[in-house]
Amino acid sequence: MALQMQGRADGLSLDDIGESYEVSRRTAERMRDALRDAFPQIEEISEPGGRKRWRLPPGTTGRLADPTIDDIATLHRGAELARQSGDTATADNLDTLSDRLRARLPGPKRTRLEPDIAALLEADGVALRPGPRERIPEETLNHLRQAILAGVWITVDHRARATGLLSRNARLGPLAMLLGEGRQYLVAYSDWAKDIHLFALAGFERIELSNESFERPADFDLQAWIQRSFGVWQAEPYDVIWRFSPEAAPDARTYLFHATQEMKDEPDGSLTVRFRAGGLKEMCWHLFRWGDQVEVLEPQALRKLVVEQVELLNQHYV
Repeated sequence: MALQMQGRADGLSLDDIGESYEVSRRTAERMRDALRDAFPQIEEISEPGGRKRWRLPPGTTGRLADPTIDDIATLHRGAELARQSGDTATADNLDTLSDRLRARLPGPKRTRLEPDIAALLEADGVALRPGPRERIPEETLNHLRQAILAGVWITVDHRARATGLLSRNARLGPLAMLLGEGRQYLVAYSDWAKDIHLFALAGFERIELSNESFERPADFDLQAWIQRSFGVWQAEPYDVIWRFSPEAAPDARTYLFHATQEMKDEPDGSLTVRFRAGGLKEMCWHLFRWGDQVEVLEPQALRKLVVEQVELLNQHYV
């Protein structure tokens, strides 16, 4: 709590303490009083309306602010996960931040901790996962990240994945990048379509930042927009019901298939999963991972799609 009071310019209120540590107001008051006893230099700030906040001047916490082995290991883990998703720029920045934290350690302490840090990083358990993934040029990621942070329009040449057609001088308002396993996309407002669309990151052949500010749509909520879909493609949402066999249920229970999912254990040991989302084709691709250990109960359109895809594969291989 002392580090939070020092690290935030406006300090903490009793409400902040209660929410952060999930305690009652009376307990929050006792925690504040204990901190005030430990750090007499604590500053009290009065806000309009009579609410008060408390903060610590820079440097008050002293060695409490020194990084720990866990801090450095967390940065290392984050860097490796960023590399797995293709975000090498973020990975490099996290590595730099880790080096800066290690440089803050006093000489004797750094000497004692270096062997532990090396051993912990080696045993951290985060490694590049084998399997197919897109390799996005770092320049593309850097340009898009800069445009998103600056809030400006960009002009791009982009080749559509499905058709291979090249759109020149398309004007986009970038909102976010969807990174991770498999294909990766930019969420952007298309000035031509007057709507928000996905653009494959691998399809960008030119990106030029403008000096014109892009105003994010006031009613756009990225998380809500993403939750409309099972994967990335926006489509009509369906009420989805899957039934996993008793053999597959323990494994399926560990998955987050969708943010709105509800799971129910059935008397025979099977598992029923319900959620609402669009993107039937991506659901179908995912279901193939489970083979005959999952059954689609709803929607019927997804059942039909699974059968059609199985028949196409059968025709191809037989």
